[in-house]
Amino acid sequence: MIVVENMHRHFGGFRAVDGASLEIREGSITGLIGPNGAGKSTLFNVIAGVLQPTAGRVTMAGEDITGLPPHELFHKGLLRTFQIAHEFSSMTVRENLMMVPGGQSGERLWNAWFARGRVSAEERALAQKADEVLDFLTIDHLADERAGNLSGGQKKLLELGRTMMVDARVVFLDEVGAGVNRTLLNTIGDAILRLNEERGYTFCLIEHDMDFIGRLCDPVIVMAEGKVLAEGAASEIMKNEAVIEAYLGTGLKNKVKQGIA
Repeated sequence: MIVVENMHRHFGGFRAVDGASLEIREGSITGLIGPNGAGKSTLFNVIAGVLQPTAGRVTMAGEDITGLPPHELFHKGLLRTFQIAHEFSSMTVRENLMMVPGGQSGERLWNAWFARGRVSAEERALAQKADEVLDFLTIDHLADERAGNLSGGQKKLLELGRTMMVDARVVFLDEVGAGVNRTLLNTIGDAILRLNEERGYTFCLIEHDMDFIGRLCDPVIVMAEGKVLAEGAASEIMKNEAVIEAYLGTGLKNKVKQGIA
């Protein structure tokens, strides 16, 4: 689905992404892990068009999408969520979902005046779809709640719901578990698995919770210092010496082995 070739993103002399290459298989749930500062979120931002690459290439289903802006990638089915949820806090949860699809008739002033029937019909259809999404995510009881009043985990579910309001093909999730309690994290994990298995969504997610990664992801890709360090099943990755060293550093790794730390 996604192929990244020799990707670079530099900020002055700092190489946040430094020659990273990876593939995300269609229909997979791919985990992207690595220590803080490894370049994971920067790579996400380059793939999703938030940042322009310094060099390198991204293709989606064989089509070159390098450097395309987020709104064009959105219409191609590539969506990205953020570590900090971006909701319309004063609008209800249902209204947040109804805002997602583009090209709505009500966006045009002429239609608002002279095609009210069409606008009303579209709004009813969107409201019904939003309610179906909320039911799928088991947060239908929050439909009329203001989005700004949701907990961190509920906001992450709302972001996932946004991807369901359009024909998403591949979804990039940035630290979906950050600040989320274990119960809600399990709910989010269940939703991701169902979307993958029942609707064919392809996911790539950044996450530090290795239990969550191990439950959902195959394969797992490890980044360090802007490069891809390793790839494999979660059980293999957690035993990889290079990965352990990247996370802990050589000194602490030796202490762990000796039973000191």
